[in-house]
Amino acid sequence: MKRHPFEITPDPSFLFPTGKHNEALAALYYGVRRHKGFVVLTGEVGTGKTLLLRCLLQSLRQSKDVAYAYIFNGRLSPVEFLQYIVSDLGLPGTSKNKGELLLQIAHYVISRSQKHLTTVLVVDEAHHLSSEILEEIRLLTNLETADEKLLQILLVGQPELDDTLDSPGLRQLKQRIAHRSHLVPLDSDETKGYILRRLHLAGSPYPAALFPPETIAAVYQHSQGLPRLINTICENALIAAYSRQMRSVSPDIIDDIATDFRLGVQTAEVEQKKTPGELDVRKAAQTLLEIYSRLQAEQAREEELKTRVMRVRVPES
Repeated sequence: MKRHPFEITPDPSFLFPTGKHNEALAALYYGVRRHKGFVVLTGEVGTGKTLLLRCLLQSLRQSKDVAYAYIFNGRLSPVEFLQYIVSDLGLPGTSKNKGELLLQIAHYVISRSQKHLTTVLVVDEAHHLSSEILEEIRLLTNLETADEKLLQILLVGQPELDDTLDSPGLRQLKQRIAHRSHLVPLDSDETKGYILRRLHLAGSPYPAALFPPETIAAVYQHSQGLPRLINTICENALIAAYSRQMRSVSPDIIDDIATDFRLGVQTAEVEQKKTPGELDVRKAAQTLLEIYSRLQAEQAREEELKTRVMRVRVPES
């Protein structure tokens, strides 16, 4: 092969265009080019959200009329978030005053709009954003004319982002969303096409011989159609098959790799979905039960001690 077929880094040249991925990419591109203002893309971990962003940004870089700030770390304070935007847009200054930062961004966006240029704010891992930062983003969407939005904003994150945007305090921001897309895992046929396409692009002359149908079925079973997991399984499978001097990857190899990576171990989703309040109540109840058990044990020991004392006193009387 000429290239590694299953790198987990998001390489646009390896994009596998399923219907959902094409739809999501089109929504992102349309939102930017038509100045719709606010577009949201969500999807489970490993479904290819960042890869779609890379494809979009690669396309935008080829145009001379688009400038963008790309933020991939949402764990910032509101001021740090605005400072990051200013810095990534190449603007001078490192003011710590939020008002000055907002004014600087506004002047830059308006100036570019007057020259018929497009400015984009891209936020990856947006499910980590605090309510305070999302409120700053809402205020940035106020940069508009009677006809269009001046700043195009793309929020990309895990499904928790949808839950955050559904909160009552962010209903004003939610109402400004122009387009929404959601990525889902690949089905079994798409998984097969995904694997064979990557092998073909990497230079394999006989992809189907390297990964027979029963092996691909095992990959789908353990990965549940998540592209990132497919890459991890298949890359390690190629290494294992090579070390055993095998001409193709067998289902047994896939099963062994799934075991090594503990893919059958499921996270306790019930605990994850509990709100902090529910967890606190549960912990408090558990503590009360422990205290009650200790009190019961102490009472039992006291009763036993009294019984022994009475037995000692009876002969004396």
